[in-house]
Amino acid sequence: MFRIFISILTLCASTSLWAQQTSELTLAQAIDYALKSKADAQKARLEIKKSEYKIQEARANALPTIAGSAGMSYNPKLQATYIDASTFAMPGMPPGVLPDEPIKMEMGQKWNSNAELKLTQVIFNQAVFIGLKAARTTREFYLINEQLTQNGIIEKVAQAYWQVYQGQQALENIQANRTLTEKTAEVVEGSFKAGLAKKIDLDRVTVALNNLKSAEQQASSRLALAKHALKYLMGMPITEPISLPKDAFKADFRLAFEKGDASNRVEIKALEKQKELLSLSAQATRGSLYPSLALQATYGYLRMGPKIPLFYGKKDKVYGSDYSSIGLGLKIPIFSGFGSRAKVQQALIEIETIEQTLKDTRLAMDLAQENAQTQLANNLLTIQTQEENVKLAQEVLTNTQNNYQQGLASLNDLLESERALSDAKNSYTNALLSYKLAEIDLLKAQGRLDVLKN
Repeated sequence: MFRIFISILTLCASTSLWAQQTSELTLAQAIDYALKSKADAQKARLEIKKSEYKIQEARANALPTIAGSAGMSYNPKLQATYIDASTFAMPGMPPGVLPDEPIKMEMGQKWNSNAELKLTQVIFNQAVFIGLKAARTTREFYLINEQLTQNGIIEKVAQAYWQVYQGQQALENIQANRTLTEKTAEVVEGSFKAGLAKKIDLDRVTVALNNLKSAEQQASSRLALAKHALKYLMGMPITEPISLPKDAFKADFRLAFEKGDASNRVEIKALEKQKELLSLSAQATRGSLYPSLALQATYGYLRMGPKIPLFYGKKDKVYGSDYSSIGLGLKIPIFSGFGSRAKVQQALIEIETIEQTLKDTRLAMDLAQENAQTQLANNLLTIQTQEENVKLAQEVLTNTQNNYQQGLASLNDLLESERALSDAKNSYTNALLSYKLAEIDLLKAQGRLDVLKN
């Protein structure tokens, strides 16, 4: 029994430790979970897998193809032809031996069966070869698209993560303020019972405490909704409990002064790959105007006779023979009604459109980077200011508490200083949130969202 008891305690301790480890969710863990579980990430991986089969499909057009066929037919009425009887006349044959009218002859047999194998090998086809290259480029595009999808997931998860953290900090601030007000309420209530405080003071502190309880409930609800949004973006079950570490909300002030290269953005690479695909599409259309050459080889076996060839042989006048052929097929396009030329021109216009999009996208990214750095610099000053405000509000509260105990400050002053400290803490938390969101925007503009995974 003692061993069983120890085993149960060990199991409970392990379960508790596991719960503590899994409940503390860092940003890197949240991103890693999302990249593995979110449907968008899984669909992007499926597209890459699908592109592998597209390459195989394009490659198949350049490989030899072998096709087999077989068939059997019955001819109730054989086709007849008429032959001039004089064709059969021999030199010196007396007149009147052959009829004057044509001779009717039936061609073929009642039953026919055949089996055939045909091999076809493309020797030259410009469109096929370009199609193979386009398939490989398409796979590269899907790889870039996966990165683009991952960046979108990272951005959304990081934003939701800091929203949860801000909500968690706001709730803790309200709870801390409520604790202070509860202590104040106990003092006022004791003074009222001793006849040293007025009823209005007790009512005032009770109203303040009730307001804090209501604010705490609202903050708790907002935090729950923010957690639900984060878990949805992660692809995590909504019922899964999570909490964030208390020391994760830190600002990396170095980012505000770092310059990045927007050309590393995945969006730029995706547009450039689209441009390459359009160029290959135009080349493939031009390739259809080139001659194509293919090798064909055929081997077959034919049986025919008055009875079913599958069951009868020579004694039933059913005969068979094999045949084969090898040849080259040359196809030369001559006129297609200018349709191919129109397709090429459309592809060229789309390429020019991509060029303009690339130009505008680069400008937009440069603008986003400059704006994000400016925002970071402004938020950095705001954080420093709010951090100082928190220290000052704490000092004011401490002095007001001392003065209240000595009768030098009113209850209203004490409650106001408690509320001022809570507001200062919330302003500091909001400033940190603004900084972290601007930090995400800057990393996105620099094409460096991957650093959030570490």
